[in-house]
Amino acid sequence: MKILYFASVREKVGKAEEDVTLPERVATVADLMGWLSERNESYAAAFEHRKTIRAAVDKTHVNHETALDSAREIAFFPPMTGG
Repeated sequence: MKILYFASVREKVGKAEEDVTLPERVATVADLMGWLSERNESYAAAFEHRKTIRAAVDKTHVNHETALDSAREIAFFPPMTGG
């Protein structure tokens, strides 16, 4: 699965994207954020406030309980502001 990171999430993780193989226990967006947070301090900082992180699975905005099933790409980004 390809994971894309945007804005402050990208800055904290230290990369714009990566390809990963998910363990079986990672079934939802929330599970993925938890798993990523366990990788190291950078990921933990990026996903510290998980409720504010937005996600898109295969270019469609989703909630954190969305199943990853056959997803090919997931993107994480902070809340958007307009003006």
